[in-house]
Amino acid sequence: MAEHHFHLHAHWPGNRNDVGDIQSGNLITKISIPTEMDGPGVGTNPDEMLLGAAATCFIITLAAMMERSNLEKIDLKMDSEGIVDVTNGVFTYKEIIHRPQIILKEDASERDQKLALKLAEKAEKSCMISRAIAGNVELRLEPTIQLGE
Repeated sequence: MAEHHFHLHAHWPGNRNDVGDIQSGNLITKISIPTEMDGPGVGTNPDEMLLGAAATCFIITLAAMMERSNLEKIDLKMDSEGIVDVTNGVFTYKEIIHRPQIILKEDASERDQKLALKLAEKAEKSCMISRAIAGNVELRLEPTIQLGE
């Protein structure tokens, strides 16, 4: 069994609406509460970082699955949306929606297109971050397949 260890250093010198910073490998950024939650909106925040972790894990997993399946693509793009519910002052990360755009070669067969959709669904279930948040955050997938030129 292999284990990979990741480390993050966080510094928060002030109170609720101040600005801190984090550093983890290549990730070096300021952090604060987003403006939507009455914060200063400097740098990133936990809501964006969870969405970013889920999105990057999914898109990398999907690309790897497509490569292993010999399914050639022209491009792979994605928009993701995170929804945070605030009820009675309690913040709950409710849902993440991934909207991948899988752009296959112009001559991709119907079988290739079906395989791309199947792999997108499998990637969502296989991604390490998706598995980590399963049962706590609803995950929704809205893929589109396009044929390129």
